Amino acid sequence: MIGLRDDSEFSAIPPTRPGPVCALTSTLFTEGGILQSALRLEYRPQQAQMASAVARAMTEDLPLLFEAGTGVGKSLAYLLPGIVHAVDQKRQMIVSTHTISLQEQLQTKDLPLCRRVLSAAPGHETYAAFKSCVLLGKGNYLCTTRLSHALADRSSLLPDDEYGELQRIAAWAEKSETGLRHDLKPPPRPEVWDLVNADSSACTRKHCNGSECFYQRARARLRDAHVIIVNHALLFALINAGGARVAAGKRDARGVLFPDDFVVLDEAHTVPEVASDNFGLHLSSYGIERALKYLFNPRTKRGLFRKHSLDPGPQLVINALEASQFFFSSLAGTLLSQRAIARLREGGSIEPLLEGPLSALDRHLAKLADKLDEGLERDELLEQRTRIKALQAGISEWLNLGDAGSVYWAERSGRRQTIVTLRSAPLDVAPHLRKHLFGCSTSVICTSATLEIAGSLESFGRKIGAEGAVATAVASPFDYKRNMRVYIAQDVPPPTRDDARLALDVLTDYVGFCVRKVPGGTLVLFTSYSDMRAVAQSLGDELRGQGRTLLMQGESLSRTELAKEMRRAGDAVLFGTESFWTGVDVPGSALSQVIVTRLPFDPPTHPLLEAQCDAIREAGGNPFAELTLPASIIKFRQGVGRLIRTATDRGIITILDSRVLAKTYGRLFLNALPQPHFVRISREDRDEKFVAP
Repeated sequence: MIGLRDDSEFSAIPPTRPGPVCALTSTLFTEGGILQSALRLEYRPQQAQMASAVARAMTEDLPLLFEAGTGVGKSLAYLLPGIVHAVDQKRQMIVSTHTISLQEQLQTKDLPLCRRVLSAAPGHETYAAFKSCVLLGKGNYLCTTRLSHALADRSSLLPDDEYGELQRIAAWAEKSETGLRHDLKPPPRPEVWDLVNADSSACTRKHCNGSECFYQRARARLRDAHVIIVNHALLFALINAGGARVAAGKRDARGVLFPDDFVVLDEAHTVPEVASDNFGLHLSSYGIERALKYLFNPRTKRGLFRKHSLDPGPQLVINALEASQFFFSSLAGTLLSQRAIARLREGGSIEPLLEGPLSALDRHLAKLADKLDEGLERDELLEQRTRIKALQAGISEWLNLGDAGSVYWAERSGRRQTIVTLRSAPLDVAPHLRKHLFGCSTSVICTSATLEIAGSLESFGRKIGAEGAVATAVASPFDYKRNMRVYIAQDVPPPTRDDARLALDVLTDYVGFCVRKVPGGTLVLFTSYSDMRAVAQSLGDELRGQGRTLLMQGESLSRTELAKEMRRAGDAVLFGTESFWTGVDVPGSALSQVIVTRLPFDPPTHPLLEAQCDAIREAGGNPFAELTLPASIIKFRQGVGRLIRTATDRGIITILDSRVLAKTYGRLFLNALPQPHFVRISREDRDEKFVAP
């Protein structure tokens, strides 16, 4: 559960008059306006254009797609009009981002700057008193009510060796300001945190003291906030759980998450993927085991059933655990025997081994709940029954390919590849977004530095179900011709299975050469983990011998920590793949070069991409041209965009994939570069041609 179902008090006062957002926006952003005159911020006509378009879309409750190149200052261009509109109309602005780094930037830099700007606007200082907060899932918060019950019932819920962990959480709770899990170091054990977090029907205004419970206090701040920051994953999970309709208790409620809200989606290029991921099933063997052991853990002989009944509850859980282990082991040995990810193509082909054991648990939980009077303990039993029924329904849907518009698959994960997860996703996410996002009678603004394909936003609009939206793009104000050099290696063999070893040898040679030539930091972007590890292993001793810091994705540090370390080192070499193509922000000489080892084509082996390609072919289309190529160009633009983050940044883009020169589609990648001029190099002439900034 995520935390909107009982939030019916999230009601907004309906607007009674048009807001002054458009007029004030002009005053703030015009040349010589408040941004420039009072705070000495640089006038940017592109920013003024975006702010005007955003203000108009918010005032008229219209969708807007707006590509704003790096350096436009898009955060202020949507925050300032949004704050004015939210305060004036007594509405809430939802700002959703994909990365933690942008969330932190909004919280610590951009919103405080907005407060300064609005304080300097004569006659409009009242807007500077806006309130903001971050929306997190319920499971992130400690619930003091559940904590007190866990302490009281610890003999039935926890073994002695885990009681110390509960005491540690209790001691931390007395000092914590937020009650947020990520503030507790080291992180709490998952099985103990499950007993005390707010993701439970026990954590409601009915059961909790609103002044003591961390989640209830957070909800109070949320109700008063004009600006609510959230991440895309939680946004779409909440939308999928009912969003504004559930919050208002009405099917036709206007708004996306809360009644009468309006939404800004920053880093919107990630929306199709994140939305697709959250509009499908995600049931893992690990998650199901944790849900069952919450009821009764055979190892510790503790759990919810210990509080209420010894028989037959524990044995029913043991039966379900054994069935679960056999079910997922069978999947691992059959469907996933050859590949870590495999598509389920035929419904009813796998025996529903969990159906009987889960049904028995469902009936037993219902009987136990019926014996209790209304109250917290009965609510918790009914909640666990709902959870078991949801697991039943999800597994049944997966086994029978329940939704004709979805793709179903299984995947192995974890260090030992022992976790098996049942997955599904809509074949086309656009209808879902059209209904649950753009069909909510409120303004939805999508912005990013990379939305266009071949100079058009039409492809992106179709992909997210926003075909009728106003679409605008403004270029970056940065001087790329002066500050960026582009080199393309023309003698790197194109990737093939037969020449894989040769291509890796050449890539390694080029990466080593380019790193040696550039004194600042280098980000090396890969499309394959195995290629990344092979090149890093080959160059590791040499780089460390030069006194360079070698950083690599997938080791001990997170992406945020790796970026911080790169900024600190000043001349580090960071090897990354997948998520490192987007969202990494390292300004200055600490990132002086981005090396693109391969064009970022996603192989059509993933079940969802495979099914989408099949659907395009069946419709007479070209999957490469309509799906693979556009996605690759967007990712390429994001990767290249890591280099120049401020007006004074300088650096080199080095492309080690000769297909940009040899293939007809290569021109689309070259046109996507912010710098139109490039230099061809080879191993024969690179010493002469390759010049560091």
